[in-house]
Amino acid sequence: MTNNIVLIIFSILFFIPLVLADDNAPVPADKSQLNRWFRQNVQPLASRKGTLDATLVTAEANPKTIKVRVDGSGNFKTITDAIKSIPDGNTNRVIILLGPGNYTEKIKIERTKPFVTFYGDPKNMPVIVYGGTAAQFGTVDSASLIVESDYFSAVNVIIANSAPRPDGKKSGAQAVALRIGGDKASFYNCKLYGFQDTLCDDKGLHFFKDCYIEGTIDFIFGDAKSLYLNTELHVIPGDQLALITAQARKSESSDTGFSFVHCTITGTGGIAYLGRSWMPDAKVVYAYTYMSDVVQPKGWSDNLKPETANTVFFGEYACSGAGAKLDGRVNFTKKLTDAGAKPFLSLGFIKASYWLLPPTQI
Repeated sequence: MTNNIVLIIFSILFFIPLVLADDNAPVPADKSQLNRWFRQNVQPLASRKGTLDATLVTAEANPKTIKVRVDGSGNFKTITDAIKSIPDGNTNRVIILLGPGNYTEKIKIERTKPFVTFYGDPKNMPVIVYGGTAAQFGTVDSASLIVESDYFSAVNVIIANSAPRPDGKKSGAQAVALRIGGDKASFYNCKLYGFQDTLCDDKGLHFFKDCYIEGTIDFIFGDAKSLYLNTELHVIPGDQLALITAQARKSESSDTGFSFVHCTITGTGGIAYLGRSWMPDAKVVYAYTYMSDVVQPKGWSDNLKPETANTVFFGEYACSGAGAKLDGRVNFTKKLTDAGAKPFLSLGFIKASYWLLPPTQI
């Protein structure tokens, strides 16, 4: 009797709906099929209790909802107060329903408070905004929203840093909108606004879908292992040089990297590098991504450290647009084959079958 038959019989006998999400199912090359593919491979909790992390299944069994409204009509007026109400060692999903408006707060979710969801109205998205800078707090702690806890999710939320645009002269002008350092985090239809260092994709397994991220220098940086699907990366004009990513993988044995699949790079002027070797083993791949002419023909930067050309992993696969021409790329660009691209084109890249759920529905 094969293993598959045993699983089916076990499920029938015990009346447990069991769906084994296929982490290896490749993202379709046709973008119009992406949402259907996602629904097939990231099914709701009820279908997957036998495959998800046990702590996640327990947490989702009895979710709690907290309403936050700037006008005082909710349980709290500020997100900070809502977070304070969650006990340390929290074991249940807490959905924080954010009413429309600006939440001018510097928010931190400590590691002791996992299973938090921020949810906003897609037609009137709430805005989390603060103006902290590296000079005030240090770069990574300048973020308007800092998430250190595991199993965080945000749906239909705008996160911004309102600090002035760095002019290249004033020290410490970097200003992060979001730092995500918890493991197993997801972002659906979220928008991130900033200039230099907009998103600190710090560490852990992360998933971004249908998002928008804009910036100038290193506006996606960190040492997480993250999959970005159908996300727009917008290069703000006005600088002579722009850098989309600064991935911080420090050794060949480190299992981190950024994979951008069916994304869109917007802007103009041929000023943007797809990434730089901030750390010696940086790993970034773009696949099925549309690149406007904002992308510099060379594509990638060795960060004035030519020795990193032998250690970085900067790959491209089946991309399109004026900025995707490979003939002008630096010689350390990896022009991926079907086999070479395969590990970056599935949910297995972030072990999603064990933790990733569809966006919260209210």
